[in-house]
Amino acid sequence: MRRLTHSAQQVNLERRKVCLHVGALAAAFTVAPTHAANPANSRRIVSVGGALTEIVFALQANADLVGVDTTSLYPESAQKLPSVGYARSLSAEGVLALAPTQVIVTEDAGPPAVLRQLSASGIPVTVLAANHRFEGLNERIERIGELTGRVAQANAIQQTLQQDWVRVRAQVAQHTTKPVRVLFVLAHTPNQIMVAGADTSAQAMLDYVGANNAINGFSGYKPLTPEAVIAARPDIVLLTDQGLKATGGVDGILKLPGLEQTPAGRSRRVISLEAMFLLGFGPRLPAAVSALDTAIGKVMRV
Repeated sequence: MRRLTHSAQQVNLERRKVCLHVGALAAAFTVAPTHAANPANSRRIVSVGGALTEIVFALQANADLVGVDTTSLYPESAQKLPSVGYARSLSAEGVLALAPTQVIVTEDAGPPAVLRQLSASGIPVTVLAANHRFEGLNERIERIGELTGRVAQANAIQQTLQQDWVRVRAQVAQHTTKPVRVLFVLAHTPNQIMVAGADTSAQAMLDYVGANNAINGFSGYKPLTPEAVIAARPDIVLLTDQGLKATGGVDGILKLPGLEQTPAGRSRRVISLEAMFLLGFGPRLPAAVSALDTAIGKVMRV
């Protein structure tokens, strides 16, 4: 196939920019099905991080994507793209095989040697901070808007998000009851059950819904112990959908050491949300905060 000239590539790129329509955030995911990269497309992006991939789709820049990682599950069409594997155990060869012109990763991606190898090969690698705050989400949208040449679309999404954020914060502010104690359990694999402490996305979500982390005194995640769980006295156990499934549902999770002896266990107050929706801090953040707030209110009324 005859290769397009540089000028022809620029003309095609400008035509695409002119044809873009900035819609509401809810409509941002209503895009044409993902297909093979357009030969005339000068951008070939590999996105490592489910929330980053969601932002690319929200910007309607999904035609620029040539590869994603295994956490890129939403929207569903992202799963049709070539996979570069798990974000923390990337292979330089796997990424280079896709001939990307840009790699976008979260700060959790790695190993570092692979990222250095990609940079040394001449491919721009942009590392975006996790920053589990609404402000961090806005920063990521702005930066990816710049990287994809969709600054206007990024601005429109930020405006819509701000409106949604004001509404959900007002929803949470209506609570007048004492904050509940929530224990977040990370249990995606049966042999590695962890609980969340400070400086985690789980802690940030609990803060946003006005709930207290039932266990504290450490940062990150640490193994669950019966003594710590019993002492924490959680009113609710929170998991991801994937974690709840991996542990055998509500009955399975309550069999974990110590949980049956807590207020949450005795009342079977266990809730879950999809992992990237709950913890990803992507464009669905306002919806995730609203969903978690509603779920907590529902189980506490039972």
